[in-house]
Amino acid sequence: MIMEQFYNLIRLDMLAVDAVIRQRLHSDVVLVRQVAEYIVQSGGKRLRPALVLLSAGALGYRGKHHHELAAVIEFIHTATLLHDDVVDASDLRRGRETANAMFGNSASVLVGDFLYSRAFQMMVEVNDMRIMRVLSDATNVIAEGEVLQLMNCHDAGVDEAGYLQVIRYKTAKLFEAAAQLGAIIGGGGESVVQTMATYGMHLGTAFQLIDDVLDYSGAELETGKHLGDDLAEGKPTLPLIFVLQNGNTEQAACVRRAIEAGGREDLPEVLAAIRATGALEYARQKARIEAERAAAALDEVPASQYKDSLLELCLFAVARNY
Repeated sequence: MIMEQFYNLIRLDMLAVDAVIRQRLHSDVVLVRQVAEYIVQSGGKRLRPALVLLSAGALGYRGKHHHELAAVIEFIHTATLLHDDVVDASDLRRGRETANAMFGNSASVLVGDFLYSRAFQMMVEVNDMRIMRVLSDATNVIAEGEVLQLMNCHDAGVDEAGYLQVIRYKTAKLFEAAAQLGAIIGGGGESVVQTMATYGMHLGTAFQLIDDVLDYSGAELETGKHLGDDLAEGKPTLPLIFVLQNGNTEQAACVRRAIEAGGREDLPEVLAAIRATGALEYARQKARIEAERAAAALDEVPASQYKDSLLELCLFAVARNY
């Protein structure tokens, strides 16, 4: 219900963003079109482009340039998905085969590069140095986050601070950039732009925390991915880190072995350890704290339906099961 109300407010704007996406996906190279259209149109919540629209609306913007910027955000996000699925050797996303499973790793990587470069073409056309700085900085930080996550794979020594650094770089940074762009195009001063950046960063962190919870508790039909995917890839996410630090000797040893080896052989034992230690509730509570910080950041934003939707998004981020 939250998502339905949320999208109703920006329904026409989202349709306009979809039109921009379709137009800007055009390439004379057939394979580029096929792969890009497959991944962009494969579903998803479109939260990041929606954040651009909502933050712009909350600042009183009523033009159309935010449609282009929302499409830029979606292209950057889609490029990261294409590259992520290759790195993670994933075969399922949003309940469908991944692009690399459909078209091969080489095509996925190269079309991801196309989407990145198309996004940069579009941001240059906006001709606003603040916008270009936000997007170029975000893209660089996201790449650093990807490398950090790669370095952390199969490392059972990663602590909570190291985990949070990865998700702030890899996931929250694009949420932060999306909220900033809306504030910039809405004519907000530096203080308001920073307020929206803080909102986006905490919202994105909450969102990723719940994603990591759902990897050990969600239904595959709802999440669109296999249970235990993170474990199979040896990713030390917060539920596992909590067990390592708070479980008994046997539970910690099981999780350590699973992270270091990867695969799903130890999944039943790992799930049992996660349940027994309360690791999922701990991670959910961390997500709730991040969502509360996001909501608090909006205190100085004027009241409006757009602000209400931004606040509702904080609730959705932690209450969702997909």
